[in-house]
Amino acid sequence: MLRGKAVYLNVFFSFRIRDEGKHSIPGHRYLYETDVEISLVGGSCKSPVEKFWNGNSAIYILQKAMHNEESDSMEESKVDDAVGASGVLPKESPGALALSVGRAKHLISLYTMVQNPNMTHLGISDLVVLPPLWARCDGSDPQHTCWIGAEPLKAGNKVTGLNIYTVSCDGPTADKTCFANLEQLKMEHKIRHHSSVVTTKGFAQYELIAAAAIEDTISEFGSNICVDITWNGVEEILETPPLISAATLNIVLESGDPRSPVFQLYRELQFLLVLAEGLKTGVTEWPEPSESDSALKLVQEFLTDLKKKLDGDYTLGTKNETEKIKCDTAAVDSCIKSIFGERGDLDFTEQLWCKMKGVSSYQELIDCFTLVIKSLERGEIQPWIHQGSSSFLSQLIQQSYHGKMEDVSLSDITPIQMLLEIGLEKMKKDYVSFFIGQELATATYLDYFTSTSVDLQEQVHRVQKLHHMLEIMVSCTGLLQFRHENLFPLTQICMKYYKENPLDEKHVFQLPIRPALVKKFYQNDNPEVWKVEISSGHGQKEVKTTWQVSTNAPVEHGTSDNSGFFSDSAVNGSSEERLYFITMTQCSQVQFT
Repeated sequence: MLRGKAVYLNVFFSFRIRDEGKHSIPGHRYLYETDVEISLVGGSCKSPVEKFWNGNSAIYILQKAMHNEESDSMEESKVDDAVGASGVLPKESPGALALSVGRAKHLISLYTMVQNPNMTHLGISDLVVLPPLWARCDGSDPQHTCWIGAEPLKAGNKVTGLNIYTVSCDGPTADKTCFANLEQLKMEHKIRHHSSVVTTKGFAQYELIAAAAIEDTISEFGSNICVDITWNGVEEILETPPLISAATLNIVLESGDPRSPVFQLYRELQFLLVLAEGLKTGVTEWPEPSESDSALKLVQEFLTDLKKKLDGDYTLGTKNETEKIKCDTAAVDSCIKSIFGERGDLDFTEQLWCKMKGVSSYQELIDCFTLVIKSLERGEIQPWIHQGSSSFLSQLIQQSYHGKMEDVSLSDITPIQMLLEIGLEKMKKDYVSFFIGQELATATYLDYFTSTSVDLQEQVHRVQKLHHMLEIMVSCTGLLQFRHENLFPLTQICMKYYKENPLDEKHVFQLPIRPALVKKFYQNDNPEVWKVEISSGHGQKEVKTTWQVSTNAPVEHGTSDNSGFFSDSAVNGSSEERLYFITMTQCSQVQFT
């Protein structure tokens, strides 16, 4: 009976590998027997065991099969038929259900058998080196086991043994008397693995955005800035990392926080996106009319001032008048003003954009451009524009210098495209001014983001990337007091990523730093994750024991009602104390040769 199961498991896994390569659909669940689902996780799929296992290969995940309770016997028959025909289970039931610990151990033992080249009596002629196998467990044993894993050890194409992993979880608790003793952990590791010498490595993760944020400056609006710190030679549980540690800053920043110092620029960008969407779909969601002066009135006043200037009837305004032309910077605090100020060289089209970015209807848009074009045709204004400006309106202005302009039909999408073009040019110059002014990039390096050789939709997409990078730089400057020597490499990392990838505000940008740079933000804070890794042996003989505390549950299947862990943990002391989940990962080896 055991031989039959082992052979069936080997055949099934082998089929799964071939099918995966054929159809390239990682994550689809396949049925094994009647109670277990198996899926292959790899590539772009997030590994559910990445917190416990640092391998980078595809892995098998085993979990309890999920059945639709409302299905009658006929529906179950259809599922069986589907499995028999294709081996694929429908993906209608999301979530993760854990196996009993006994069932998981049984499946791991079968996996071990089919990977053992010495088990010739099983009659497995075509031995395949399989990906590692991990089984979700329900924590029903005294150790509260939540995962059991098996990883083949290879010499060339031959399996020489297996690493067997057991992950146990408990908590949450604030009772630090529940925490392990480091010396005891080291001794247990030595006894289990018959080793006389062990080494220790520490890891700690601290959130910086909450510690550094000043009230009403920036919030955790879909954003997170944390630092990962690693060091060798751990001396005690929960020790603060030494300054000689290696540290990596992890930045995830979502644009659009109303308290961001560059929120006004973000609002400009959003209107730009509205215009781009209207150009693409033919439907424009115009913003609500402003309570202040309408865009049409602002344009009228702007043109009147220019006419007076041309007639010699114009009195130069004070600096305050210039500031009125510029975009609203009232929300920019003193820290950010020093690195991000509005440009003082706005040309006619850029100033016009600042007036028209509040336009609230298609008719108002037409009325504004009608005023501008008539003023140009009559020679009432001779506006200045930047050299190299390529928008359609800039071309009309250049034609007006010679007293002859082409006829313009302000209908269909033409006025929307005209406004989009001048907005794009203005915002590109805003971002370029910042990155070049702060010596974070050269004009050549920014060419990709400012190129006009791609269509307008792609140009808008690249401007979005520029804004996201600006938000990151401003946040790191305002919150973490970063200087040029830190901002420059971060800018290069961001720009390299965005030259090769689409906009992704969930992407984690990583910057190696010295711990001293951010120590003041975490030295009196509790870590989000703290981990010690105890290891012995070398190469494939290396084995590790890992003890970890974390503020977040380490497994996603530990919150179900039938879970044997994450429950009934005593919490002593103040309710304000940090609650931690405790996770232990142990490794043992099975040698086949």
